[in-house]
Amino acid sequence: MGQCSEGRYLGILFLLGLYTSGFATKGSESSDALPESMPSVPGTLPHFLVEPEDAYIIKSNPIHLRCRARPAMQIFFKCNGEWVHQNEHVSEESLDESTGLKIREVLINVSRQQVEDFHGPEDYWCLCVAWSHLGTSKSRKASVRIAYLRKNFEQDPQGSEVPIEGMIVLHCRPPEGVPVAEVEWLKNEELVSLFKDDNIDTRADHNLIIKHARLSDSGNYTCLASNIVAKRRSMSATVVVYVNGGWSSWTEWSACNVRCGRGWQKRSRTCTNPAPLNGGAFCEGMSVQKSTCTALCPVDGSWDVWSDWSVCSPECDRQRSRDCTAPSPRHGGKSCEGPSQETENCTEGLCTQNRKLLHKVKPQSIESGSDVALYSGLAAGIIAVAVLVVAVTLYRKSQSEYGVDVIDSSALTGGFQSFNFKTARQGNSLLLNSSMQPDLAVSRTYSGAICFQDPMDKELMTESSLFDPLPDIKVKVQSSFMVSLGVADRAEYHVKAHPETFPRGVNRDCNTLNGMNETLLHPSLSTVPSKPELRTVGIFGHLGGRLVVPNTGVSLLVPHGAISEDTSWEMYMIVNQEHSSVQPEEGSEILLGPEVTYGPPDLALSSPVAMTIAHCAEVNMEHWSIRLKRQVELDKWEEVMSVDDESTGCYCLIDSHSCLLLLEQPGTYALVGEPLTEAAVKRLKLAAFGSMSCNALDYSLRVYCVDDTPHAFQEVVATEKSRGGQLLEEPKTLLFKGNTFSLQVSIQDIPQFLWSIKPFTTCQEFPFSPVWCSNQQPLHCAFSLERYSPATTQLSCKISVRQVKGHEQILQVYTSVVESEKESIPFFMQADCTVTSQTGPKAFKIPFSIRQRICATFDTANAKGKDWQLLAQKLHIESNLAYFAKQKSPSAVILNLWEAQHQDTGDLDSLASALEEIGKIHSKSPDGNEGQSENTDLSYAA
Repeated sequence: MGQCSEGRYLGILFLLGLYTSGFATKGSESSDALPESMPSVPGTLPHFLVEPEDAYIIKSNPIHLRCRARPAMQIFFKCNGEWVHQNEHVSEESLDESTGLKIREVLINVSRQQVEDFHGPEDYWCLCVAWSHLGTSKSRKASVRIAYLRKNFEQDPQGSEVPIEGMIVLHCRPPEGVPVAEVEWLKNEELVSLFKDDNIDTRADHNLIIKHARLSDSGNYTCLASNIVAKRRSMSATVVVYVNGGWSSWTEWSACNVRCGRGWQKRSRTCTNPAPLNGGAFCEGMSVQKSTCTALCPVDGSWDVWSDWSVCSPECDRQRSRDCTAPSPRHGGKSCEGPSQETENCTEGLCTQNRKLLHKVKPQSIESGSDVALYSGLAAGIIAVAVLVVAVTLYRKSQSEYGVDVIDSSALTGGFQSFNFKTARQGNSLLLNSSMQPDLAVSRTYSGAICFQDPMDKELMTESSLFDPLPDIKVKVQSSFMVSLGVADRAEYHVKAHPETFPRGVNRDCNTLNGMNETLLHPSLSTVPSKPELRTVGIFGHLGGRLVVPNTGVSLLVPHGAISEDTSWEMYMIVNQEHSSVQPEEGSEILLGPEVTYGPPDLALSSPVAMTIAHCAEVNMEHWSIRLKRQVELDKWEEVMSVDDESTGCYCLIDSHSCLLLLEQPGTYALVGEPLTEAAVKRLKLAAFGSMSCNALDYSLRVYCVDDTPHAFQEVVATEKSRGGQLLEEPKTLLFKGNTFSLQVSIQDIPQFLWSIKPFTTCQEFPFSPVWCSNQQPLHCAFSLERYSPATTQLSCKISVRQVKGHEQILQVYTSVVESEKESIPFFMQADCTVTSQTGPKAFKIPFSIRQRICATFDTANAKGKDWQLLAQKLHIESNLAYFAKQKSPSAVILNLWEAQHQDTGDLDSLASALEEIGKIHSKSPDGNEGQSENTDLSYAA
């Protein structure tokens, strides 16, 4: 009974404590106001054997929180600072056999709804409070959270192509989840962690790093995120480890391809060291190299003259000998045929042997008769030779008087064989004497095509004796070649050629031009004056201005404010007229426009100038790699930037026909291009000119192929003006592919009864290399025509210019050969081609007041994003924005670029439309008056 009474008493005190502490009041703030001590009875403070653990609610399943303590008379849960109702507790009581102390265990359930309804500064939490005779004890806090895992990854791994031995980094950010998801990596659906590879590192930030890529590391990688709720898979990332190809060693040089004379030999290499794999780049450069070689020709032996007869021997014989030394057989040549010694009786049969008579003495009469016959035969031979010499002389004289064009045209090879022009007699420097022995010390060979422009500019080559011996063919020609030489007298050519020797795939009347690197157009020094220097000079101050080199596509814009106040500079701009000094890298780069210099070198600028350079490339960055280069020393250039890269030191904007540069450093600049594929295309300008020759019946028609830039065509114009040439047809453009195929020029539809064409000129061909690598230098060929009658005053024909396996362009010629009836076609269409310098406001299209207003508006950041970046976007100047960002006034530099881009049209309406579109003009005034005024000013300026 005593124990029961004591229990009731404590229970009453406990209930009173709950009541006084506000247990029944849910809104009470002093939730810890339970009695801190019970009546003083023997015992200890409660000690928790099991404390509540953090838990996660999965889906709608409630979780259980458990507490166990000893000695414990009562245990209650407190959640989020409030006591849990006693009815929600499930209690169990037991006795510790070793100590005899009372053990109590309590369990409660927490539902998903309870956690979702709770809104507090921290997670939903619960703890236990246990009572004993000496007081209370509290357990740890256990948090309760709703577990989840989102579906979408915050960052999926991205596939990549990595070179072998390169580093592979795959990023993965798993979906948001509670608890935080753990990440594993799968390679081809197998766990990467199972590979036990030191080369693979899975970081705590969930990234996968492969330090040195191997071919076996190629595959599909997936990021796998999981927690107690679910598992999620990322998008698969395909990693390709590729191998760039490498060249093997060169093979040995092959044997010379000809048994005798000049030929070629080759060596090769393969792209197998290593071979390209998994899309790796193929080896750059040539797989085959060719080199000229010379094989020594076999020389057959020939007998030298007989020696004198020896003294008659006692046997009545005498001997003579000869040596095979004129010449001796060399290099596998044949030895001399026939005996090297002769023996004959030296006594005419009177010698006796063994005391017997061998032959009787011949009668004297017979001997004298033989002498008469011998002398008669010699006289007849001399007379026959004299008659033959006289006949040949008369025949050659008759041929010289009548001037036959071609005796044996089937033996001619056009421009495909070498022509020997050998100095013979002082009377005519071009006349050849076939009877004279060739003198190799003074002989020269013009190597190349018939379509030359001047003999002074062709390369002279010493004739080699190593060519195959070919039959001599004697031809008398007054060809287009002779016309271009300016030689009126006919000359004899001695041509060593085989009548059927033609390059494969070329007609017999097709004349192939020499593939020399020098330009084919070098006018005669005696008829063409030296080139005028393309130089423009102007004095510029704070207001700025513009420099223009007429008819070259080259100009320079000096912005307002680029030169400091109270300062002026004499600025110049020069277009290089000489052969380009830009050195191509491995022979792959070509010059796309002229080299341009601006200065002076010590020019001080506060903002970049805008330079415009015309180019001839069909811009496609898939087929071209275009770079800007600057000359640092004589014949030494450095790369400034690539057109498709971003740079803060220079800006390059390239369009279909010109390149706009923003430059801060004076110097010499050039635009070069490297074809990436055979589909790379450059534009050629084709032009036909004509003029009468010295002979009133002859007419010279010249076709030029030049890079499609105004500067390159201006050189053609200057040359033709000095020669009195007339432009016969407006120039046309031909797209020339970088496919290594040649360019053919042919003349067609000539009125056969009115005009005749001189030999060798029906079709002519430029090899690929001189056309592709012309470096702005013109190439040309000539067609020499002759009218049958002075009454023929009109010429009509077609000129076809086509690239083999490429495009074709037709020039339709219809002109009068009479000077008074000619209709001139202007060389250049620009009306202001003589304007070279403008200074001050008149040099700019945008009025200065409007320009200031635009800069003030767009240089200021706007909350709606209407700033200079949007201005650049609307003006289609969106590349390399980092360059504008570093400028003091980005809007001013953008407008400078727009000025340079529209210097010919000055289309201010397009600028006004762009400003209206982005709403900046009307943003200053609510009623629109100010904006309307600005728009009106801009429209008026346009």
